[in-house]
Amino acid sequence: MRRPLTHRTAKLARASALAFFACGRASDRRRRDMTKLVPDYTFETAAMTRGFARIAGVDEVGRGPLAGPVTAAAVVLDPSNIPDGLNDSKVLTSKKREGLFDIILSCADVSIAHATVDEIDELNILRASHLAMERAVAGLATPPDHVLIDGNMTPRGLTLPSETIIKGDARSVSISAASIIAKITRDRIMVDLAQQFPGYGWETNAGYPSKSHRLALQNLGVTPHHRRSFKPVHNILYQQENVSD
Repeated sequence: MRRPLTHRTAKLARASALAFFACGRASDRRRRDMTKLVPDYTFETAAMTRGFARIAGVDEVGRGPLAGPVTAAAVVLDPSNIPDGLNDSKVLTSKKREGLFDIILSCADVSIAHATVDEIDELNILRASHLAMERAVAGLATPPDHVLIDGNMTPRGLTLPSETIIKGDARSVSISAASIIAKITRDRIMVDLAQQFPGYGWETNAGYPSKSHRLALQNLGVTPHHRRSFKPVHNILYQQENVSD
């Protein structure tokens, strides 16, 4: 026959259970930390062993915003002079990104390209993003032998040997460098546009559909730099047309 739990033994049982679950959570955190992606030169080295000598990393930024271009960068790093601290631009602080931006420009072959708002509306955002990538690769001072592309789709206009890498900006330093260059460049474009069209908060939201940006669209209307094919912008234009009718 089991003895009934006393108040003290019940407390001990609860404490033991809490300790067990806390230990489990700590183990989960340690496992997550161990599996965090850190970019390196593995993909580039593997391509070199297959006979490629000049490897470019390519990434784009700006698929989600309601305004502004989509921007891509292609970067060929010098294997003997890879900047420290390269990582997915989204996980870096603004100060770190800015510092790496200047370093990358000083020690790598870099090309930056865009697809305009009109091209986004005409082609769709995916195709426009790929067009910007194709232009960035074409703009490199010396054509690469092989291209590492962030994501799971190869731009159809890219004829060079290439491979796609999911989460490539967190796995390949060449793609990490491209993500930093593209983000800083596009952010600066949006800061400049914010001076011309104040009130939308582009200097801080970079054209993404933040609450303040959506409110400004309602109150201030659509600018020439808004993507008319994107639903929030399209809906406002549709409402305006109905009111004018």
